[in-house]
Amino acid sequence: MDITLNGEARALEAACTIAALLEMEGLAQRRVAVEVNGEIVPRGRHGEHPLADGDRVEIVHALGGG
Repeated sequence: MDITLNGEARALEAACTIAALLEMEGLAQRRVAVEVNGEIVPRGRHGEHPLADGDRVEIVHALGGG
């Protein structure tokens, strides 16, 4: 299936959840915000939210600093 991830086209295996995508991107243990097609998906739903062909996904993670 094809999605757009942070503005770039990406091909994924079928039956992928947000949690699986975060794992593939090395972000599973990071505090991130995920938006799918303009809607924020709460962290507690990442494991149950399936991605679909054509979805637009934005992943944003906080950077610390001072």
